[in-house]
Amino acid sequence: MAISNSNSQSVDINRIHDMALVDLFTENIGRRAFVLTPSYPFMFIGEIVDVMEDMVELCVETTHFSQLENRNWFLHIHNIEVFYIETPDGPCIPELRDDL
Repeated sequence: MAISNSNSQSVDINRIHDMALVDLFTENIGRRAFVLTPSYPFMFIGEIVDVMEDMVELCVETTHFSQLENRNWFLHIHNIEVFYIETPDGPCIPELRDDL
């Protein structure tokens, strides 16, 4: 979606949105994140390992099926519907493991 500002310059809102997400995930490499996506496996909890263009590499601790855990997943920024990144001054993402 592009809109025009008062100087008649085209601003691509989706591009600005995507770049803001890329910047946010890049600034938080090494922190834990909770991510929901619209497609299988839907939920990921893990550490942000890297950001490459518009892909987030996440070392997944927890997801819907234990067989998919303890490995790195690459998530496309466009597929992230909801997310939360742990920060020192915010609440922690709980441990969601069967063996606790």
